[in-house]
Amino acid sequence: MNTVFLGIMGPNQMILILVVVLLLFGGRKIPELMRGLGRGVKEFKDGVADEDSEDTSGKSKE
Repeated sequence: MNTVFLGIMGPNQMILILVVVLLLFGGRKIPELMRGLGRGVKEFKDGVADEDSEDTSGKSKE
């Protein structure tokens, strides 16, 4: 019984998850949470890009 949870999600499960999130956080809080999540993802991508540019600039990490 080694199944991947996300591989078996159908539309009914996604609707159920959305309803639970809506009940937990309320309709007014969800946009604020999504903005925060978007900022976090952007900062992560910027951090990865900065580290990649440092690696390619010829600096050694010793």
